[in-house]
Amino acid sequence: MQPITIATSFPIMSGAKATDTRVENSLSPTAISGQAAARVWRCGRRVFALERPLIMGIVNVTPDSFSDGGRFFAHDAALAHALALLEAGADLLDIGGESTRPGAAEVPVDEELRRVLPLVEQLAQRGATVSVDTSKPDVMAAALACGGCVINDVRALQMPGAIEVVAASDCGVVLMHMQGTPQTMQLAPQYQNVVAEVASFLVRRRTALLNAGVSGERIAFDPGLGFGKTLAHNYTLLARLRELSELGQPLVVGISRKSMVGGAVTGRAINERATASVAAAVLALERGASVLRVHDVAATRDAVAVWAALHKHAAGQ
Repeated sequence: MQPITIATSFPIMSGAKATDTRVENSLSPTAISGQAAARVWRCGRRVFALERPLIMGIVNVTPDSFSDGGRFFAHDAALAHALALLEAGADLLDIGGESTRPGAAEVPVDEELRRVLPLVEQLAQRGATVSVDTSKPDVMAAALACGGCVINDVRALQMPGAIEVVAASDCGVVLMHMQGTPQTMQLAPQYQNVVAEVASFLVRRRTALLNAGVSGERIAFDPGLGFGKTLAHNYTLLARLRELSELGQPLVVGISRKSMVGGAVTGRAINERATASVAAAVLALERGASVLRVHDVAATRDAVAVWAALHKHAAGQ
C-alpha cells in the first residue's frame, strides 16, 4: 500500500474550493497515527469492543430530513422509531435535531434542544447508547447531561466551546470531515487529493482533542461521504477507506440512502435505496469500517452477520 500524502496546510471550514498553497509530507499510516489501530471505542458508560462491526441507527427528529421527510418529527413517532431500531439490532442510536442535508437551514439552539433532549433522556433511561448529531456546544452539554454517550459532529468540534464540552465529559466523539458548510458544501467541491486532504483534516482535529485531554480511545473518524464531495470523490474515498481506517481510530461510515447509491448509479429514489445502501455498507466493512451509520438496521444487521460468518470460516474458526 502506498503511503498517504498528508497536507499539513488544510482549509478548515473554508468555502467549497480548497486552497492551492500547501506543504505536503509523505507519511506512512503508522507515522500519521502514532498508535496502533483502536480495539475499543469508549463512549461514556459504554465501552464497545471492535471485534465486530457496530450498527448506528439514524433517528432524525427534523421536519426536513432528506431520508424520511419528517416522518419522525413528532416525539412519539421518533421514540417508537428509535425503539424499533434497537429491536432490529442497532448497537447505538444517532439522534439529530438539525438537518445537515445540502442547503439545509440552521436551527436555533432552543429549537434543537426542544427536539432532541426528551428523546435522549427517555432512551438513556431505557439503557440505550445514545449519540447526538450536533455541532452546537450548548446542545452537546445538555444532551450529555441527559444521558447521551456520544457526540457526532459534522464540523468536528470546530465551533467555539465544543472541544471544552467534550473534554469535560467521558463521552465518545465522532469527528467528521466536511468541506464548506451544509449551505455551501455541494456547490463546487474540489480537491487536489481527496483522501490525503480528508486524512490531514481528521488527524489535525484528533491532535486538537488529544491536546485538550481527550483520550484517543474516545475518538472515531468519519470521512463525511456526501459532505462537500462529488460522486467521484465519494467513490474514491469508499475505494480507499482502508487507508483512513489505518489512521488509528474507529471509522464511522454513513452511506445509507445517500445520492452516491442513487441517482446516476442506480437511478433509485431515496425510499428505494435500501438494497444499494446495504451493498455499500458491506463494501465499507471490507475496507475497514468499524461503525455503520444506517437507516435500514435490520437489513444491515443481516448483511453484517453474513459478512462476519464468511470471515470466521475463512479464518478456519
